[in-house]
Amino acid sequence: MVTNPVRQKLLAGGTSLGVMAHEFFTPGLAGVLAAGGAEFVLIDMEHGGVGIDTVKQQIAFAYAAGIMPFVRVPACERHLVCTVLDAGAMGIMAPMLETAEQARALVSWCRYRPEGIRGLAFGLAHDRYRPAPLAEAAAAANAAVLTIPLIETVAGLANARAIMATPGIDLGWVGHYDMTDSMGIAGQIDHPRYRAAEAELLAAAAAAGKPFGWLAGNGAEAKAALAKGYRCLSINTDVGLLRSAVAAEFKAARG
Repeated sequence: MVTNPVRQKLLAGGTSLGVMAHEFFTPGLAGVLAAGGAEFVLIDMEHGGVGIDTVKQQIAFAYAAGIMPFVRVPACERHLVCTVLDAGAMGIMAPMLETAEQARALVSWCRYRPEGIRGLAFGLAHDRYRPAPLAEAAAAANAAVLTIPLIETVAGLANARAIMATPGIDLGWVGHYDMTDSMGIAGQIDHPRYRAAEAELLAAAAAAGKPFGWLAGNGAEAKAALAKGYRCLSINTDVGLLRSAVAAEFKAARG
């Protein structure tokens, strides 16, 4: 049966660190991230320009590397969520999620009955092509898939407590750039209004007894975020990490 150690760890009160991937979808990406200590890779279909065939390959590479493959779909739509799940994603991040109704829909698409309405297809990529009794395979999948609403608008902020309290929602996540843009203070994550919004989101997650996540720019930001109460963090992106490393080495070389 499939399992998701990151989901288990987070729901047990632990923390987890990974990397979001936008660009470098090679066979070695997951292996490099795993060797560096990442527990998951978050494959971005919303801004990364990547299609389902490449996503399915990256999911397989992640399994081989021993890290969990999560996917940010382009929109909170059933056909996008279910296609990626059947490709093997162990976590689904839905962008621009703004209401408890949308949260309930996301959960229903990610779970088989009686917890949801996910369509049945087994012995495929999502259960590693292994035959198993239908009821057991469905129950294992329901216990493995991580559901992640991306709260990144003023409307989502207003409904954050209802979203996070939705049964089956596992992990909340703030999209700080879109949130600040929605607030009219684009990019100003040190602005008092954004800091108040961040505090409210963390409080909403705590009230629901669920973890909350964020895309940190570097390890120092991630450490500070953990101290604030975040429990799941992407430490930059594949592009950002490579660019920072290249810039640092060239600066050192040039003195």
